[in-house]
Amino acid sequence: MTNTLKAALLATAIVPAAAFAQLNVGDVLPTDEAALRGELEAQGYTVIEFEIEDGEIEVEVTRDGEEFEIELDPETGAVAEIEAEDDDEDDDDDDNG
Repeated sequence: MTNTLKAALLATAIVPAAAFAQLNVGDVLPTDEAALRGELEAQGYTVIEFEIEDGEIEVEVTRDGEEFEIELDPETGAVAEIEAEDDDEDDDDDDNG
């Protein structure tokens, strides 16, 4: 009986972890916008923007209150880079006063 309880507890712990698996560089995702959106949303991300720029697929997403930019190879769907967006970061150098 104790082994059954342990197995049940382990199963309930694994299912949520699998549902929100961490995305890593090198993972392969779909390159079609609709399929990619579905895959990311299934992993707990909210897609903010999808664009093809400089020969890469760039997707801005949020998850657990954090914003990320994910770059994919358009040929293979391999994740090339995952960058956490910093709210304090100023990409525009237009206030050099």
